[in-house]
Amino acid sequence: MAELAELLHYLTVALAVAVSSIGAGIGEGLASHAAIKAINKQPGARSDISKTMILGTALIETAAIMGLLISAIMLWGSESIERTTYTGIATLGIALAICISGFVIGIVSAFPAQQACLAIARQPFFAQKIVRFMLITQSIIQTPIVFSFIIAMLIKAQLTTIDSLADSFRLLGAGICIGFGSIGPSIGLAQFARTACSGLGINRDAYNKLLPFTFLSEAIIETPIIFALVVSILLLVTGIPNGNLLVGIAMLFAGFCTGFGTIGAGISSGKTSSAACHQIALAPEKYSLLARVSMFSQGLIDTCAIYALLISLLLIITSRYMV
Repeated sequence: MAELAELLHYLTVALAVAVSSIGAGIGEGLASHAAIKAINKQPGARSDISKTMILGTALIETAAIMGLLISAIMLWGSESIERTTYTGIATLGIALAICISGFVIGIVSAFPAQQACLAIARQPFFAQKIVRFMLITQSIIQTPIVFSFIIAMLIKAQLTTIDSLADSFRLLGAGICIGFGSIGPSIGLAQFARTACSGLGINRDAYNKLLPFTFLSEAIIETPIIFALVVSILLLVTGIPNGNLLVGIAMLFAGFCTGFGTIGAGISSGKTSSAACHQIALAPEKYSLLARVSMFSQGLIDTCAIYALLISLLLIITSRYMV
């Protein structure tokens, strides 16, 4: 069993950086391709387009850097941890938290960078505001990977206290929750950011309407990842009496419930706000009506994530009374 524990430990070290790097590499390729295409359309703006591409790829690299940090910490910062099968299972939670979010965010972070380059090709005299807008939206997209990094570090901090399979399942559930919970909001945020940057290329006069709408919409799109973070933290701070395996299984599936339950809400919320954003770019005078309808629709969509959150909370609370 010692060999299995070592296998799971070094598998986590390898996957954390490898999978995140795959996503970041694909994303940087997408951004570079769009930059070349934009320069071909508007050679006179090549300087601004190149700068935008460089800044965009720097933010896309965030996922790979987070993966590298986790790999380095697991490799050199865990010598004092006794490696058992229980700790090996728990470290899989670290791998899932970083790998899933890092892979997805690495790819989708390229969406706003792509459209920003093309928007500058269409509006070369509006380049500075387009770049600032891209940086704002790309930075917000990195939120899920930051949350995943925090949860991964909290899981690592508890590895020395694991003494049962139930505790392993609890920590694994926390990693699953934040990892899979990152998918929907990340895609939704990127969909919206892509449409918003594209909208500036269509109508630069809509900038003053799109900027506040961006903050409001992306805050709502991020709601599911907040739910996933809350459940993950609850799983980390909730103890399991007497190492009851049934309680550990309940907590594992509490993580599954919120992690998977937020995927659809995050994606659909992003698609809804993207549609409204596109219409605001075409008709800025209809901003108030479009914003109200969009936020109301997003609120209804997020009820699906709330249902998943409620069931997860019930599993965590009631599992403590299981015999």
